[in-house]
Amino acid sequence: MDSEKEKKKSEEQKKVNEEIENSGSNDSTKSKTHGEILKQQIIEGCETYDRSSRSILLSSFTAGLEIGFSYLMLCTVYSFFQGTVQEATLFKLMAFVYPIGFILVVLGQSILFTEQTSLLTLPVLSGSRSVMSLFKIWGIVILGNLVGGMLIALTLSWIGPNLGLFTSDTIASIGEHYADYDFGTILVSAILAGWLMGLLSWLATSSKETTAEIIIIYVITAVMGFTGLHHSIIGNIEIFAGMLVSPKIDLAVYLTTLGTALLGNALGGAIFVALLKYRAFIFNVKMP
Repeated sequence: MDSEKEKKKSEEQKKVNEEIENSGSNDSTKSKTHGEILKQQIIEGCETYDRSSRSILLSSFTAGLEIGFSYLMLCTVYSFFQGTVQEATLFKLMAFVYPIGFILVVLGQSILFTEQTSLLTLPVLSGSRSVMSLFKIWGIVILGNLVGGMLIALTLSWIGPNLGLFTSDTIASIGEHYADYDFGTILVSAILAGWLMGLLSWLATSSKETTAEIIIIYVITAVMGFTGLHHSIIGNIEIFAGMLVSPKIDLAVYLTTLGTALLGNALGGAIFVALLKYRAFIFNVKMP
């Protein structure tokens, strides 16, 4: 009985893989189909798996640095408008500059954990890669992103006040705002952020022009910034820098907040984008 189930499952997977492989269109004027986007996402995901660990680590480290330009702009806008508008309004205004770092990272092809979460999960769902290889590559990417983020946080925490762009009070306020929630709130917030980042990757693959891709990145990340959803990588910069200057953020708060955000982002991208998009395609494949 078990062997028959395994055989049927293998046949179903083979059929799905054939459908994905055959997905394609020579008409560049038409929008990409679900299958075409899925196929390209799996190909791109497998290409990342095939890169050396050093290459992945360096690329993810670069992404951690580049996303810091969003943080630079967040602090600058907060400081510039502080005292002229209410603090709640300040955090809404910051959403308009929040996408800067994401545009640099995505268009620059650096590896950002949240943008790659669903992309790296799809090869596992299609049977092209193993679950253990997924966890390994996630670990490398997260390490690179976090170390890069810590380095840029240290740099900006020093250069910002020296240039008169913002003060340590600004750094503390932004960090405390990110961490000032309970576990459940941060987890669900991070799941939503991971979901949006997975959709960003999916929609960017569906676009045919750089301009459209920039608009997609801007709109989705601006939504995250305006609503205050917890993005783990830029959040790492916010709370790490905040920990350097604020007595309200200690190592325990930093680790708990960051760990919760990483977990939520991973669940959001892997489940609500990769799994649902993949299963939707499978249900459309007719078995003989």
